[in-house]
Amino acid sequence: MGMDSSPESPQPVRVVMQAIGGWIGRLGRIWVEGQIAELNRRGGTAFITLRDPVANVSARVVCPIRVLEAAAPAPQAGARVVVHAKPDFYVARGTFSLLALEIRHVGLGELLARLEQLRATLAAEGLFSEARKRPLPFLPGTVGVICGRDSAAERDVLENGRRRWPAVRFEVREVAVQGDRAVGEVLDALKELDAHPDVDVVIIARGGGSLEDLLPFSDEALVRAVSATRTPVVSAIGHEQDAPLLDYVADLRASTPTDAAKKVVPDVGEQLRLIHQLRDRGRRVIEGGIAREEAWLAQMRSRPVLASPLREMDRLTEQVAGLRDRARRCVTISVDRAADDLAHTRARLHALSPATTLARGFAIVQKSDGAVVRSAAEVEAGEALRLRFAEDSLTATADGPASADDHPTTDD
Repeated sequence: MGMDSSPESPQPVRVVMQAIGGWIGRLGRIWVEGQIAELNRRGGTAFITLRDPVANVSARVVCPIRVLEAAAPAPQAGARVVVHAKPDFYVARGTFSLLALEIRHVGLGELLARLEQLRATLAAEGLFSEARKRPLPFLPGTVGVICGRDSAAERDVLENGRRRWPAVRFEVREVAVQGDRAVGEVLDALKELDAHPDVDVVIIARGGGSLEDLLPFSDEALVRAVSATRTPVVSAIGHEQDAPLLDYVADLRASTPTDAAKKVVPDVGEQLRLIHQLRDRGRRVIEGGIAREEAWLAQMRSRPVLASPLREMDRLTEQVAGLRDRARRCVTISVDRAADDLAHTRARLHALSPATTLARGFAIVQKSDGAVVRSAAEVEAGEALRLRFAEDSLTATADGPASADDHPTTDD
């Protein structure tokens, strides 16, 4: 509920501070997680600056020495802790602080469990899918590098990259790679390099460290930013035991900054050797093909039809002449056989012809109607008959049947 005030009747500072202290006091006790940035002991009290590990936000914690030492071993600067505290507002100075009632170390297992839960959530959204990972350019013109200030990771990437391909260029952005400012600075550098028109690939490099030191590279905001970039991103966090979430979302994971330089920048010597090998292989393939074609051509030229075309013509001429002679013989034999058959047929016809019989002296007796007389009984006396001979014929008149004495006899 607000306080009544106006320009004519303002509230005194003490009243306002007391009201603020009352509001804060009603918040109740709360568990707060953070990283100890500063720790100063004065008398029986420890004054702690507790920072958010992924944001530039801090709070002042007042802790009795007995509470601090109860969390054996006593936390030191840089440790991650969970503080059970009561919000407190010092009215005399208008300052806010947390009064620590209990301090606990954040265990490694708890950190890993939180990271695993975040990893499962992001994986379910498809941020770690292989289908969305982009291939790296074969020969990047400019490589963006995000690394610590004056770090060994920067030297490893630049020296190995230039040793492998001297013409490669680098856009280096030096940022904090641990602590509360790391996430923000890495995000800003990533956004700047992703928008750079000449940068073809971005390497985020760090030379390893403890799990707490690598927590910024598992920050959800950084992971989502990497998944949304248009430029391929290579993670080069030198920590093999516990891979930060950046390794899962990056388009390529390198074990160390040196390994990242080797995977991003091709080796000019290796490429030249590969070119020589491919050129030699291509030459062998072409020469082999030409040799095969020449052998085929020589084989074709050595065939009789091409080696001596006239000989083939002579062979074909002989074949045609042989076929012609064979046809002539076949026709001649057929004609001769047909002539023999015709002669035999003519002989049979001649033998059976009545003209042949008549030529031997016989005659054919016919009645006036042309009927052939085969017996004397068929002829009546006085009937006109026609006698037909081989060459001519005559007419006669029958006298009657002849007696037996009229028939010719044959003497021995």
